[in-house]
Amino acid sequence: MNLSQSQTMSSLLALVLLLLTFHTVSTELFTALADMEELLETESVLIANLDNYIRVQENKLNQLRRKSAEYQREHSEAAKDAGVYLSNPVNAFLLTKRLTTDWREIENLMSYDVGSEFLVNVTNYRDVLKFPSDEDLNGAAVALMRLQDTYKLDTASVARGELNGIQYSTEMTAGDCFELGRQTYLNGDYYHTVLWMREAMDRLSHEVNRTTTKADVLEYLAFSTFKQGNVQTALVMTNELLELVPDHERAVGNKVYYEKELEKEAQQKAFRGDDGSEDVPVDTTTQIRTESNPHVYDTSERKLYEQLCRGEAGRAVADTSKLKCRYVTNKSAFLKIAPLKLEEANLKPYIVVYHEVISDAEIELVKRLAKPRFRRATVQNYKTGELEVANYRISKSAWLKDQEHPYIKAIGQRVEDMTGLTMTTAEELQVVNYGIGGHYEPHFDFARREETNAFKSLGTGNRIATVLFYMTDIAQGGATVFPSIRVALQPKKGTAAFWFNLHASGQGDYSTRHAACPVLTGTKWVSNKWIHERGQEFLRPCELRPDHPEEF
Repeated sequence: MNLSQSQTMSSLLALVLLLLTFHTVSTELFTALADMEELLETESVLIANLDNYIRVQENKLNQLRRKSAEYQREHSEAAKDAGVYLSNPVNAFLLTKRLTTDWREIENLMSYDVGSEFLVNVTNYRDVLKFPSDEDLNGAAVALMRLQDTYKLDTASVARGELNGIQYSTEMTAGDCFELGRQTYLNGDYYHTVLWMREAMDRLSHEVNRTTTKADVLEYLAFSTFKQGNVQTALVMTNELLELVPDHERAVGNKVYYEKELEKEAQQKAFRGDDGSEDVPVDTTTQIRTESNPHVYDTSERKLYEQLCRGEAGRAVADTSKLKCRYVTNKSAFLKIAPLKLEEANLKPYIVVYHEVISDAEIELVKRLAKPRFRRATVQNYKTGELEVANYRISKSAWLKDQEHPYIKAIGQRVEDMTGLTMTTAEELQVVNYGIGGHYEPHFDFARREETNAFKSLGTGNRIATVLFYMTDIAQGGATVFPSIRVALQPKKGTAAFWFNLHASGQGDYSTRHAACPVLTGTKWVSNKWIHERGQEFLRPCELRPDHPEEF
């Protein structure tokens, strides 16, 4: 299923709202939009089933209405003069019939459960259609918070369906905002809980058909406000909650605790609260997820990374003015008649972008071959060398061999022409589709010296270079950024980025640490070739003097 620009909104808000609707089985759909597109088909089938259920219910009600109107006419006639009416033997018979056989039919019709077969349909659909899980729901919520933080999105604007000033979807309801806040609460993210519970509260005052109550919102908002360190406001909210629900057990206990804490503050005594006091209010009604925050890494790098994602951390003109574009042949006989378009993105380390190096036909074939094989993208554990999933990489990937199709082999040959390196020891073509807010936080493609087990099983040495093909245009977000050198590469369909991960000496080039910014709107498909050291000895020989920094 192909999504049009108007459907692009489902890559973020609509898909999140869809996930807020369903809570059933399937796994990690949020990690790839290619999988999530099938949720629209699931929703379509469920809507059709619901429409059929409504139609049958309406038929049942229409039958009952017709019978009621018929009986009402007869009863009104009889009520004018009961004696005259019943003196007619036909009327007397019909009245008796209405209250015996006719009424039994009415009772049978009233008791008939027209919805059972439609519920069975839904149960059967779970076996053949994709349904998101609670993990998908939470993953979608975390993704939306990541986008809100990275791109500094205003809560009210997001709730209105606006992303960076562009309207992409319909507004969220108070119930939607409440569920989003509840999901962040489950993760122990009280900052975002407060933001979204406040938005839910604001929207409650304007809605008529509410699915969420003020008491529901206050329960989460008060405790999260306390966890943010604002005890006085938490107490005010708790008192407001108790006015609505006087016997709210948790609120009663928290009120006592908050009052004690305020007394301690007034007496200038040590605030104990979160440092182990036995009477700290504890939420025993909800299980808080204990996984570490996937966003935590070096603060300065994170700030620069997010600035690059927003397009705020530009380079000096003195640096960018040295960059050039040109046609290149790279000493390839074939490229002499079909030179490549090269754009320099950075000089040291040398990063280039090749334009128009993968065709639409090749892209569609690569996507078609990869999609059935998609698995959650993994990272390599630097201690064990084993592959594992990580919250800082949200995407799904598949691997394609050269032998699978002439197009795949041609792409491999093109990479060889582009880089001047042999592909005999390169990894297979990796194809990646990013999920909701899909990203890959700052990382190295090469194995550092302490990662002794990395690539050991391949026996081909370290990753000397990376070629990254962009297979879609992206409306907002999704850039590849290099924080330490302030370089940002914007995805453009048909282009490919190339850089060396290692110095010619074989030591890792730490300035190539890079990241994939969260996808704000659009669908991001990329494919890449990781090229290894073995076989490159004469194609990229060492220099007489080591070219890596002296700290090595």
